[in-house]
Amino acid sequence: MNRKICVVTGSRAEYGLLKRVMQKIKDDPELELQIIVTGSHLSTKYGNTFSEIEADGFDIDLKIEMLQNSDTAVDICKSMGLGIDRFAEALQQLLPDLIIVLGDRFEIFSLVSAALILCTPVAHLHGGEITEGAFDNSLRHAITKMSHLHFVAAEPYRRRVIQLGENPDKVFLVGGLGVENINKLTLLTKQEFETAIDFKLAEKNLLITYHPVTLEPESAINELTQLLSAIDELKDTNIIFTMPNSDTNNLLLREIINTYVDKHNNARAYDSLGHVGYLSAILHTDGVVGNSSSGLIEAPSFQKGTINIGNRQKGRIAASSVINCRADKKEILSALTTLYSDPFQKSLRNVHNPYAMDNTSDEIVRIIKSQSLCGILKKRFYNLPIENYGV
Repeated sequence: MNRKICVVTGSRAEYGLLKRVMQKIKDDPELELQIIVTGSHLSTKYGNTFSEIEADGFDIDLKIEMLQNSDTAVDICKSMGLGIDRFAEALQQLLPDLIIVLGDRFEIFSLVSAALILCTPVAHLHGGEITEGAFDNSLRHAITKMSHLHFVAAEPYRRRVIQLGENPDKVFLVGGLGVENINKLTLLTKQEFETAIDFKLAEKNLLITYHPVTLEPESAINELTQLLSAIDELKDTNIIFTMPNSDTNNLLLREIINTYVDKHNNARAYDSLGHVGYLSAILHTDGVVGNSSSGLIEAPSFQKGTINIGNRQKGRIAASSVINCRADKKEILSALTTLYSDPFQKSLRNVHNPYAMDNTSDEIVRIIKSQSLCGILKKRFYNLPIENYGV
């Protein structure tokens, strides 16, 4: 009997990273792909991005509605509770042999919580990372402790998962899925990209992705205001915004961005560019500005600079192409000056992406096929050798 592998995705960015793994599972005669779609995929205001999954030729087994109509902290908690309830029913219906999840979203935490009680093994991608400015940081580590196979993007992350007590034999260094996508996907030409987004690029262009800073909710509006005030000083520069994800207080941030775009002919905002569209945006712009992980993980492979604002990504490994700054207008303008400076632009030619490895998806699928699931649910805490304590 084929091993049933259930891939769960709750956002556009997550699906973009998982797509190649999903295709390889689908194409493997020894595996059976199941797909559960949830979260912002099913929301009109986030672009109903489940349609992209179907357009790519995948059959969605179940759609799990869990998001509330509001984005307050209480409503996020209610969404998590509803998610556990509905994911439990979904897993009981599909009875997968293994679940694959990625990252640190609250939707995924709800799923894995249900899987823990239902004794369903979990493979977790992109564990061990640190993002000190978001509660995703704690969710990610909690998901690690409820998972059984671990696929990490860099060596320090492998060591951190082991530090959390996971068996080294179940922690696999495979690299970043986003980097692999850059090397494997056919991206849009400049003209194709302009046609796809119905927007002409200028002499200078920036891609801006700003998400809520969930552990500093009171600062998010001020940070975004400082960023918009800074880019307002730029000349001959077009701005492409991608909208924030469905975290706490995202609706107000979306409203602020839409108001800015309405008043500026050089700016456009998009609920979803799709994964190829988003990577093409990095390719055809001068840099990534904001607080998205894509600026640290994917942008270096394009030899493009990133201005990483504030604390949301604090602690994540970064290439030399990343310029960190506080959410202050003067500091952002200084970072933009650095971004466009000749010395910095020349330095980008030699940037090494710390998340780059070969055949990431192939390796993940090979491992999930070869690993025995017998007894995998009973985990023993792995203690580090005594000489490693305090390091």
